[in-house]
Amino acid sequence: MDTAKLELAAQRYRDAQESLDAARADLQAEVVSVLSSTDERGAQAQVARITGWTREQIRLLMKAAREES
Repeated sequence: MDTAKLELAAQRYRDAQESLDAARADLQAEVVSVLSSTDERGAQAQVARITGWTREQIRLLMKAAREES
C-alpha cells in the first residue's frame, strides 16, 4: 500500500491546524488589547463586525482575559 499521499495530506492538515490555532490566538489577543484600551462607545460592536464573532463570544473572551490577569 502506498501511503505517501496520505502522509502528505496528514502533514498539510496538521500544519494548517497549527496555523489556524496561532491565528486565533493572535486575533484573540488583538481583541483583548483593543477593547482593554478603549471605552469608546460601540467598540465591542465594531470588533464583532470585524471578527464575525458574536458580542457574547467577545464578552466571554474579555471575561476570561480579566480572570487570567
